[in-house]
Amino acid sequence: MSWTERLAVFDTETTGTNPLTDRIVTAFVGIIDANGEVERGSDWLADPGVPIPEQAAKVHGISTEMAQENGELARDVVERIRDSLNWIARNKLPLVVYNAPFDLTLVAAECRRHGLDAPVLGPQVVDPLVIDRAVDRYRRGKRTLTDTAVEYGVELLDAHDASADAVASGRLALALAQRYPDELLVDLPTLHEKQREWAETQAASFEDYMRRTRDANFTADRGWPMRALD
Repeated sequence: MSWTERLAVFDTETTGTNPLTDRIVTAFVGIIDANGEVERGSDWLADPGVPIPEQAAKVHGISTEMAQENGELARDVVERIRDSLNWIARNKLPLVVYNAPFDLTLVAAECRRHGLDAPVLGPQVVDPLVIDRAVDRYRRGKRTLTDTAVEYGVELLDAHDASADAVASGRLALALAQRYPDELLVDLPTLHEKQREWAETQAASFEDYMRRTRDANFTADRGWPMRALD
Protein backbone atom coordinates (compact mmCIF):
# COMPACT_ATOMS: atom_id res chain seq x y z
CA MET A 1 0.00 0.00 0.00
CA SER A 2 1.29 3.49 -0.90
CA TRP A 3 2.13 5.88 1.93
CA THR A 4 -0.33 8.31 0.31
CA GLU A 5 -3.36 6.22 1.32
CA ARG A 6 -3.55 7.60 4.86
CA LEU A 7 -1.46 10.37 6.40
CA ALA A 8 -1.01 11.83 9.86
CA VAL A 9 -0.50 15.60 9.88
CA PHE A 10 0.98 17.87 12.55
CA ASP A 11 1.61 21.56 13.10
CA THR A 12 2.16 24.03 15.93
CA GLU A 13 1.89 27.76 16.49
CA THR A 14 4.34 29.16 19.00
CA THR A 15 5.72 32.05 21.00
CA GLY A 16 8.55 32.56 18.50
CA THR A 17 10.91 31.06 15.96
CA ASN A 18 13.51 29.28 18.10
CA PRO A 19 12.44 25.65 18.64
CA LEU A 20 14.88 25.20 21.51
CA THR A 21 13.60 28.05 23.64
CA ASP A 22 10.12 29.03 22.43
CA ARG A 23 6.87 27.43 23.55
CA ILE A 24 3.82 25.79 22.01
CA VAL A 25 0.68 27.92 21.94
CA THR A 26 -1.57 25.84 19.68
CA ALA A 27 -1.14 22.45 18.04
CA PHE A 28 -3.06 20.07 15.80
CA VAL A 29 -2.61 16.38 15.09
CA GLY A 30 -4.93 14.71 12.61
CA ILE A 31 -5.34 12.03 9.97
CA ILE A 32 -6.33 12.61 6.34
CA ASP A 33 -7.20 10.11 3.63
CA ALA A 34 -5.83 9.74 0.10
CA ASN A 35 -8.15 12.52 -1.10
CA GLY A 36 -6.98 14.92 1.57
CA GLU A 37 -10.19 14.68 3.58
CA VAL A 38 -9.87 14.85 7.35
CA GLU A 39 -10.79 11.60 9.09
CA ARG A 40 -10.17 12.88 12.60
CA GLY A 41 -8.08 15.34 14.53
CA SER A 42 -7.31 16.93 17.86
CA ASP A 43 -6.28 20.50 18.52
CA TRP A 44 -5.02 22.16 21.66
CA LEU A 45 -4.59 25.65 23.08
CA ALA A 46 -1.90 25.90 25.74
CA ASP A 47 -1.05 28.51 28.31
CA PRO A 48 2.69 28.46 27.55
CA GLY A 49 3.61 29.82 30.96
CA VAL A 50 5.44 32.80 29.45
CA PRO A 51 4.20 35.98 27.77
CA ILE A 52 3.37 35.60 24.09
CA PRO A 53 5.26 38.33 22.22
CA GLU A 54 3.09 40.77 20.31
CA GLN A 55 4.76 39.84 17.03
CA ALA A 56 3.87 36.16 17.51
CA ALA A 57 0.32 37.01 18.57
CA LYS A 58 -0.13 39.01 15.36
CA VAL A 59 0.81 35.90 13.36
CA HIS A 60 -1.47 33.34 15.00
CA GLY A 61 -4.01 35.52 16.77
CA ILE A 62 -3.48 34.22 20.33
CA SER A 63 -2.56 36.78 22.96
CA THR A 64 -1.10 36.10 26.38
CA GLU A 65 -4.45 36.93 27.95
CA MET A 66 -6.36 34.55 25.65
CA ALA A 67 -3.94 31.72 26.37
CA GLN A 68 -4.08 32.29 30.12
CA GLU A 69 -7.88 32.44 30.14
CA ASN A 70 -8.65 29.58 27.77
CA GLY A 71 -5.53 27.46 27.47
CA GLU A 72 -4.71 24.19 29.19
CA LEU A 73 -1.58 23.71 31.26
CA ALA A 74 1.42 23.57 28.96
CA ARG A 75 2.64 20.26 30.39
CA ASP A 76 -0.74 18.61 29.76
CA VAL A 77 -0.79 19.79 26.15
CA VAL A 78 2.79 18.68 25.53
CA GLU A 79 2.04 15.27 27.00
CA ARG A 80 -1.00 14.81 24.76
CA ILE A 81 0.95 15.83 21.68
CA ARG A 82 3.72 13.43 22.67
CA ASP A 83 1.23 10.60 23.15
CA SER A 84 -0.41 11.32 19.78
CA LEU A 85 2.94 11.27 17.97
CA ASN A 86 3.88 8.02 19.69
CA TRP A 87 0.56 6.49 18.56
CA ILE A 88 1.35 7.55 15.00
CA ALA A 89 4.81 6.02 15.32
CA ARG A 90 3.48 2.72 16.66
CA ASN A 91 1.00 2.49 13.80
CA LYS A 92 3.71 3.41 11.26
CA LEU A 93 1.66 6.11 9.58
CA PRO A 94 3.46 8.70 7.50
CA LEU A 95 3.72 11.90 9.56
CA VAL A 96 3.58 15.04 7.44
CA VAL A 97 5.21 18.09 9.01
CA TYR A 98 6.12 21.16 6.96
CA ASN A 99 9.65 22.15 8.02
CA ALA A 100 9.78 19.17 10.35
CA PRO A 101 12.96 20.15 12.25
CA PHE A 102 11.16 23.14 13.72
CA ASP A 103 8.05 21.42 15.08
CA LEU A 104 9.68 18.14 16.08
CA THR A 105 12.61 19.85 17.79
CA LEU A 106 10.15 22.15 19.55
CA VAL A 107 8.17 19.17 20.89
CA ALA A 108 11.33 17.43 22.09
CA ALA A 109 12.51 20.61 23.83
CA GLU A 110 9.08 21.07 25.44
CA CYS A 111 9.13 17.47 26.66
CA ARG A 112 12.51 17.98 28.27
CA ARG A 113 11.32 21.25 29.81
CA HIS A 114 8.38 19.46 31.45
CA GLY A 115 10.22 16.30 32.47
CA LEU A 116 8.61 14.07 29.84
CA ASP A 117 10.11 11.51 27.50
CA ALA A 118 10.20 12.81 23.93
CA PRO A 119 8.21 11.02 21.23
CA VAL A 120 10.07 8.26 19.42
CA LEU A 121 9.43 8.31 15.69
CA GLY A 122 10.53 5.84 13.07
CA PRO A 123 11.54 6.52 9.46
CA GLN A 124 8.12 7.93 8.63
CA VAL A 125 8.39 11.73 8.51
CA VAL A 126 7.32 13.42 5.28
CA ASP A 127 8.46 17.04 4.99
CA PRO A 128 7.00 18.87 1.96
CA LEU A 129 9.46 21.74 2.37
CA VAL A 130 12.51 19.51 1.99
CA ILE A 131 10.85 17.58 -0.84
CA ASP A 132 9.81 20.68 -2.79
CA ARG A 133 13.29 22.16 -2.54
CA ALA A 134 14.72 18.92 -3.92
CA VAL A 135 12.30 18.17 -6.76
CA ASP A 136 11.88 21.79 -7.95
CA ARG A 137 15.26 23.16 -6.97
CA TYR A 138 15.43 26.17 -9.26
CA ARG A 139 11.94 27.60 -8.83
CA ARG A 140 12.08 31.23 -7.86
CA GLY A 141 10.15 32.75 -5.01
CA LYS A 142 9.51 31.97 -1.38
CA ARG A 143 9.04 28.47 0.00
CA THR A 144 6.62 29.30 2.81
CA LEU A 145 3.71 26.94 3.25
CA THR A 146 1.37 29.60 1.85
CA ASP A 147 3.45 30.15 -1.29
CA THR A 148 4.16 26.48 -1.88
CA ALA A 149 0.50 25.58 -1.45
CA VAL A 150 -0.35 28.01 -4.25
CA GLU A 151 2.29 26.42 -6.49
CA TYR A 152 0.64 23.00 -6.11
CA GLY A 153 -2.97 24.14 -6.14
CA VAL A 154 -3.59 23.40 -2.45
CA GLU A 155 -6.15 25.60 -0.74
CA LEU A 156 -5.04 27.27 2.49
CA LEU A 157 -7.72 29.62 3.78
CA ASP A 158 -6.50 30.27 7.31
CA ALA A 159 -2.70 30.37 7.31
CA HIS A 160 -1.03 30.21 10.73
CA ASP A 161 -3.90 28.26 12.20
CA ALA A 162 -2.36 24.97 13.33
CA SER A 163 -5.17 22.77 12.00
CA ALA A 164 -5.39 24.58 8.66
CA ASP A 165 -1.62 24.49 8.19
CA ALA A 166 -1.37 20.82 9.16
CA VAL A 167 -4.11 19.73 6.77
CA ALA A 168 -2.71 21.88 3.96
CA SER A 169 0.71 20.30 4.53
CA GLY A 170 -0.81 16.84 4.16
CA ARG A 171 -2.60 17.81 0.97
CA LEU A 172 0.63 19.34 -0.30
CA ALA A 173 2.44 16.04 0.33
CA LEU A 174 -0.24 14.28 -1.75
CA ALA A 175 0.11 16.85 -4.54
CA LEU A 176 3.88 16.46 -4.58
CA ALA A 177 3.58 12.68 -4.82
CA GLN A 178 1.16 13.04 -7.71
CA ARG A 179 3.43 15.43 -9.59
CA TYR A 180 6.68 13.53 -8.90
CA PRO A 181 5.72 9.85 -8.57
CA ASP A 182 9.06 8.45 -9.71
CA GLU A 183 10.89 10.27 -6.92
CA LEU A 184 8.32 10.04 -4.17
CA LEU A 185 6.15 6.94 -4.55
CA VAL A 186 8.61 4.69 -2.76
CA ASP A 187 8.36 2.97 0.60
CA LEU A 188 8.47 5.22 3.65
CA PRO A 189 11.96 4.24 4.88
CA THR A 190 13.39 4.96 1.43
CA LEU A 191 11.59 8.31 1.23
CA HIS A 192 12.75 9.16 4.74
CA GLU A 193 16.39 8.51 3.80
CA LYS A 194 16.04 10.53 0.60
CA GLN A 195 14.77 13.47 2.60
CA ARG A 196 17.57 13.15 5.13
CA GLU A 197 20.11 13.33 2.31
CA TRP A 198 18.29 16.18 0.57
CA ALA A 199 18.10 18.17 3.80
CA GLU A 200 21.84 17.79 4.40
CA THR A 201 22.61 18.86 0.83
CA GLN A 202 20.32 21.87 1.18
CA ALA A 203 21.91 22.91 4.47
CA ALA A 204 25.41 22.61 3.01
CA SER A 205 24.42 24.65 -0.05
CA PHE A 206 22.88 27.39 2.10
CA GLU A 207 25.91 27.44 4.37
CA ASP A 208 28.23 27.80 1.37
CA TYR A 209 26.13 30.65 -0.04
CA MET A 210 26.04 32.51 3.27
CA ARG A 211 29.80 32.13 3.79
CA ARG A 212 30.50 33.46 0.30
CA THR A 213 28.11 36.40 0.44
CA ARG A 214 27.55 37.49 4.05
CA ASP A 215 29.42 35.77 6.88
CA ALA A 216 32.55 33.67 6.45
CA ASN A 217 31.83 31.90 9.75
CA PHE A 218 28.14 31.14 9.15
CA THR A 219 26.98 27.65 10.15
CA ALA A 220 23.65 26.32 8.93
CA ASP A 221 21.37 24.37 11.22
CA ARG A 222 21.76 20.63 10.72
CA GLY A 223 19.62 17.67 11.64
CA TRP A 224 16.57 16.30 9.87
CA PRO A 225 13.87 15.53 10.88
CA MET A 226 14.93 16.80 14.33
CA ARG A 227 17.84 18.88 15.51
CA ALA A 228 19.98 18.02 18.48
CA LEU A 229 18.82 19.69 21.67
CA ASP A 230 22.35 20.34 22.93
